[in-house]
Amino acid sequence: MNDRCNHLLSIRPEIPSARVTQNMSEDEKFQNGTLRPIIKFQNPLIVAMFQNYITKYKNAFHQLSAQKRFEYIENAVQKDMKFRNSLKGIIIGQFSLEEYQSYIKNSSALNKRMMNMVVERLKDQIQIFEEGSLV
Repeated sequence: MNDRCNHLLSIRPEIPSARVTQNMSEDEKFQNGTLRPIIKFQNPLIVAMFQNYITKYKNAFHQLSAQKRFEYIENAVQKDMKFRNSLKGIIIGQFSLEEYQSYIKNSSALNKRMMNMVVERLKDQIQIFEEGSLV
C-alpha cells in the first residue's frame, strides 16, 4: 500500500456494526467496508453541502411540512444531477486505488447504494436543517 492509501484508511472511523462477512455479496461488502465509513467521515461536509443547497434554492425547504422535507431531501440527492455528482465526488475522492478498482466494476449499483445511504443520513439529521440552526 502507498502512503495515500494508508492515510485514507487510517482516518476513517470504525463502525462496529458494519460487519463484512464471507457470505455477503461484493456490493454489500463494499458498502459496509468502504462506503459506510467514508460517508460517516464525510458527514460534516455532506451536511454543509445540503445546508448550502437549501440556501441556494431560497430556503423553500423551511416552508415545507415534515413529510415534504423528507421528499425534498430525496429529490435533491436523487434528481439534481449537479448536487448528486458533487456528493459522489466527495465520497469517491476518499477511495483508495484498490477500492476505486472495485467500485468501477459495478459503479451503477454502488452509486445507488451510496446515494440511498446519503439520503438516509440526511433524513436522520433533519433537525440540523431547522431555520436558524448552525451547521
